[in-house]
Amino acid sequence: MTAAMLAPLGTLPFLATLWLLIVLGAKLFEESGGKIAAALKGMPPKPANDVGVRSRTRSANRAPVTIRASVEWRAAA
Repeated sequence: MTAAMLAPLGTLPFLATLWLLIVLGAKLFEESGGKIAAALKGMPPKPANDVGVRSRTRSANRAPVTIRASVEWRAAA
């Protein structure tokens, strides 16, 4: 094989690697682009507007749980 025949075979992995790096870089910039831009400007990052799920614990309102296991069940455990 000559060098002219090997050139397309070397170009394909190069382009695939380049495409992968571009996709990963775009994903990284999408997730933390604001933080990167704020750091480059020397400004503190803005807080994220994450809407999380709130959970309320009502342990104070609940009656204490009593153990209803019999002696036989306790011995089996």
